[in-house]
Amino acid sequence: MIYLLLDSSDKYLSVGLSKDGNVFDSISYEAWQKQSEFMIQEIKRLMDRNNLTKDDLAGVVSSRGPGSYTGVRISLSIAKTISFALQIPLYLVSSLECFRQKDKPTICLMNARSKRSYFAVYKGKDAIIEDKILTNEEVFAYINEHKDYLISGDVAYLSLTGEQYDVLSILSDSVDERHLIKDSLSAKPVYLKDTYLV
Repeated sequence: MIYLLLDSSDKYLSVGLSKDGNVFDSISYEAWQKQSEFMIQEIKRLMDRNNLTKDDLAGVVSSRGPGSYTGVRISLSIAKTISFALQIPLYLVSSLECFRQKDKPTICLMNARSKRSYFAVYKGKDAIIEDKILTNEEVFAYINEHKDYLISGDVAYLSLTGEQYDVLSILSDSVDERHLIKDSLSAKPVYLKDTYLV
């Protein structure tokens, strides 16, 4: 069973194909604010070079946010459309969970701008701390209190060095009941900023 994997929640555009839990082909590059121009054509390119048609897809997996307001909507909207049009399952994964390291407590971070971070802590597929927004000061305080935890994500904005991460591998690993969306058309992005009080 072949799954299409999509992510554009941050500055990268990532498209992949997986089978039996393993990513067997992918396209990923930095495309800040240009993901909408390229994602459809990259999906087609990936499908064509593997001699696949829409009928070969068993499901689609996408990040759901938080992240770039526009970026989150791009991959999620495309995933919803494909799921509905082909009547195949849709699986959604937190953009922060995509930074997790398998079986090790991981502080997952992404720039939320205005000296704030999207923040979560995962150990394997389990969230120790659910996705939220913290000030960067709060992030550093948490890191100092949990020095044995790994740090992952695009963390250059904090002048930190994080673990290597593989978004598409985590998306591929998330084809399960917990990430399955029963009604693909009702799926909504997660922004977090809407509920954050300054």
